Amino acid sequence: MVDNVYRTRSLGVAAVGLPDQYADGKAAKVWQLYIGDTRSRTDEYRNAVVQLLRQHKCQRILDVACGTGVDSIMLLEEGFTMVSADASDKMLKYALKERWNRRKEEAFDKWVIEEANWLTLPRDIPKPGDGFDAVICLGNSFAHLPDFKGDQSDQKLALHNISSMVKPGGILIIDHRNNDAILKTGIVPQGKNIYYKSDLTSDISTSVLYVNSKPHMVTLDYTLHVPNEEGQQPDVSTFRLSYYPHCLEGFTKILKGAFQGKCQHTLYGDFKPHCPGQDPPCYFIHVVKKTG
Repeated sequence: MVDNVYRTRSLGVAAVGLPDQYADGKAAKVWQLYIGDTRSRTDEYRNAVVQLLRQHKCQRILDVACGTGVDSIMLLEEGFTMVSADASDKMLKYALKERWNRRKEEAFDKWVIEEANWLTLPRDIPKPGDGFDAVICLGNSFAHLPDFKGDQSDQKLALHNISSMVKPGGILIIDHRNNDAILKTGIVPQGKNIYYKSDLTSDISTSVLYVNSKPHMVTLDYTLHVPNEEGQQPDVSTFRLSYYPHCLEGFTKILKGAFQGKCQHTLYGDFKPHCPGQDPPCYFIHVVKKTG
């Protein structure tokens, strides 16, 4: 019902900002310019993720929100063995194309790509033995699963299914925006985008949709200044993205519940150890090690 009343994103921009060839192409093109080269994460991001995986001696990784494959490609290039999944076949076609283009490289030839839904993940993805060394769900992807029932039951089921793919001793790396700060201040925390390389000047307007006095959706309206030919004024373009506002305490609770408490939980802010009282990070990253 929410989509029918309140447009959650600009036409042409999918749930994680991916251009949709079947919708309006202008917003998609602008978003592509904003995030920069989708095949390249920031060095800070790459180093942080790779270090976490190597620290925990992970080799076989499941990417449950691979989209176009940006994280999976990054990790393949770092020598990890990847199984990549997404619910959108439109997004997966870009990953499949990249696998085909680089099929002569052994890592890409062995790259497994599957269409899968978090709510049916154990049926959609064969689990190797006791599970994967690590499962990743990054780029604020999990927040795009809505809570239309109002009880977070779908989100709890999804996290349970995701955690079931982690082997004992393995880890889950999952993130979300700092919605505590957004709900408190009404704006997105200012800071460097740790995920994407972008040279565009942008302004972000933030709004929160409440349902029964509870925050139900955060909407970000982007205004971007797109460079034009030399000597001309830049074009101004706008688009919208929306997601569920997971707050730190509540998300940590359901995350630990998905592991039935048999886990060790470590929290990072923008991939740095998080300490209460520090400047608010843009993103929280949860690293959960399965102990049972």
